[in-house]
Amino acid sequence: MSASEPFFDSNILIYLTDTDSGKAEQTEALLAEGGTISVQVLNEFANVALRKVRLSWPETREFLDTFRATLEIMHLTLETHERGLDLAERYQLSVYDGTIVAAAQLAGCKTLYSEDMHDGLVIDGLTVRNPYRADGD
Repeated sequence: MSASEPFFDSNILIYLTDTDSGKAEQTEALLAEGGTISVQVLNEFANVALRKVRLSWPETREFLDTFRATLEIMHLTLETHERGLDLAERYQLSVYDGTIVAAAQLAGCKTLYSEDMHDGLVIDGLTVRNPYRADGD
């Protein structure tokens, strides 16, 4: 794993299931360059895929298998949890977003792709980027 690899939030990965917006192709291109996710991202993806997107269990497992085979996976640890809580409090993030940021930082990533947080926000050397935002928007 290298610091040049981005960390992907679950809201970015879920676009792989979207055949209408064109974001699936953009997401595939980003993932082809490599990256990192956490076990939390796997769990969040599965939850959204099953409950909101209404994928079947086999379809959901196929996505998860692909993520596990092609991306670095950060484990959830007590350190991740504690750092996530501190970040959530300090930066007014949800506990879940704080834990995502903590996992990205502990992985040594410099970029976090997410639509849930403010594009351009810098948190202790980690920059949040919305990969679908056009320059100048």
